Amino acid sequence: MKIIRPNSKKIEKIYNRQFIKAKRLQERVRQIIEDVRIFGDEALIRYTKKFDGVKLMPRQLKVSQIEISGAYQNITPHFVSDLKVIIENVSRFYRKTLRKSWRMKDEEGAVLGENYTPLERVGVYIPAGTAPLVSTVYMTVIPAKIAGVKKIALVSPPDKNGNINPHILVVADLLKVDEIYRLGGAQAIAALAFGTKTIPKVDKIIGPGNMYVTEAKRQVFGYVDIDMVAGPTELVIIANRYTEPRFIVADIKAQAEHRQGLAILVTNSKGLAREVKSQVDHNGFIILTKNLQEAVDITNRIAPEHVEVLIKNPQRIARLIKNAGAIFLGPYSPTAVGDYVAGPSHVLPTCGTARFFSGLSVLDFRKSTHIIGYSKRALEKMRLPLEKVAGIEGLGKHLDSVKIRLE
Repeated sequence: MKIIRPNSKKIEKIYNRQFIKAKRLQERVRQIIEDVRIFGDEALIRYTKKFDGVKLMPRQLKVSQIEISGAYQNITPHFVSDLKVIIENVSRFYRKTLRKSWRMKDEEGAVLGENYTPLERVGVYIPAGTAPLVSTVYMTVIPAKIAGVKKIALVSPPDKNGNINPHILVVADLLKVDEIYRLGGAQAIAALAFGTKTIPKVDKIIGPGNMYVTEAKRQVFGYVDIDMVAGPTELVIIANRYTEPRFIVADIKAQAEHRQGLAILVTNSKGLAREVKSQVDHNGFIILTKNLQEAVDITNRIAPEHVEVLIKNPQRIARLIKNAGAIFLGPYSPTAVGDYVAGPSHVLPTCGTARFFSGLSVLDFRKSTHIIGYSKRALEKMRLPLEKVAGIEGLGKHLDSVKIRLE
């Protein structure tokens, strides 16, 4: 790890880290999306053979109930019971965040409000390249279910034998996912966005993936909604001379398990910085600050996915952190707890987008419709303000539509 100062040029590169925007990648993904949009299942079969090495028939794209039931024979004995504990944790968190439709009425009889309506169909992408991301299944599906989404379709790339990892199938089955397809890459995103004969199109696509999946999500946004355009995972650790170095080293090494994972220690302790540097062989950074306030300011500028506050009074510092996907308080709250069991989804903003994005929530699966109901008395009261604005904008017929109701 490199030790850098807050005024160095290298820290500016951290602040300004961006997503990969390779023209060649963009064009390849655009072509895949266009092929799937035009040729449907035929293109899906072709790309699955090309990229995954698996030859399928269109009817084999959808995973059968027999295959899902058989997956239970290929998992460890206690997996389901352990999973139920996690499902309850995640469900309990998201039940607390659910918003209800509301109305208010003033003295003149004007009624205003919002209706919250769940999305009809959501597509979930689950990577399975280097390892099957089993946790991403429940971290995405549960908030969608609690939000009231009617249909959930899950896509995941097949292995060389054409199978989906049995743990992914079991979790999806326990959570009552409606449809599962053996399909990955940009072609899976295109199928969800535009639909094919076999795969109905969805309203929103969520879930992480490689650069092709990420670029595909970016390109189909507008035809469907997406959760976010996510980059490599990242962790900032705020610590001082009282922090246990072993915890920091362990958390940085855990972050290094992710391909291109970024780990940054921000500390005002030279001794701690030297000790951690001597024990970690990782391509990350140690930022040496004057005090903890400067550490907070730097963290807010980085706007990372995860922040661990490993000091004695973490609440005091956490209140000052405005830009982060998730904040972990104290020495016994490692990022791994949030990744797997705590409750809040691990689908979080990266690459500095925590300045304006939030982690996945039930609100991502619900849309609000504004309700406006005026009485004649309420309309009369607002006639003059409306007349002024309509006059400035030169839209006289708008004003006429009000006047005719008050004559």
